[in-house]
Amino acid sequence: MEVKASAKTIKIAPRKTRLLAGLIRGLTAEKAGDQLRFSGKKAASPMIKLLNSAVANAENNFELKKDNLFVREIRVDEGVTMKRWAPKARGRATPLRKRTSHIHITLGELVDSGKVAGKKGKIEAPIKLDARVKEAEGVKITPKKDTAKETIKKEGETKKIIDPRGEGRGKNTKIEGKGFASRIFRRKSG
Repeated sequence: MEVKASAKTIKIAPRKTRLLAGLIRGLTAEKAGDQLRFSGKKAASPMIKLLNSAVANAENNFELKKDNLFVREIRVDEGVTMKRWAPKARGRATPLRKRTSHIHITLGELVDSGKVAGKKGKIEAPIKLDARVKEAEGVKITPKKDTAKETIKKEGETKKIIDPRGEGRGKNTKIEGKGFASRIFRRKSG
């Protein structure tokens, strides 16, 4: 049985986070938590939260024991890189790249418990009621009129397109008449 959890867009560079990932890979859940707690790295606190989340998923969703879990796989991927600028001499600017990381953890069982699926808490599909059943209960159903079908023109009828703004078919290039362009060309220089 595998239990997964992930944390995305952690504002620590993946290169720094991978140091801790290598430290806890293959350890039991309790030993991994102890290693992270006594590590002095900044990435330790989000990784402790992630490990606790994975253990909670295993206990609540799959009814597994914490003593029987170990870190089967931990992967740190590169997330979004935020781009910032730092001012330098002579009015120059140099780029700063603030990297983020995505952490994925998979817990496995030391001794297989034989449990395959999680708790049955799924919501069943809604029941569709037939119109006849509703009418038998005293509920009157009136079908909606489809306005889209009414607006479709019938064969033989031609519909004239009216363009109130005058934007189509060359009218947008017209300078004469009302508007900003006509006022500019009417002015007298002087």
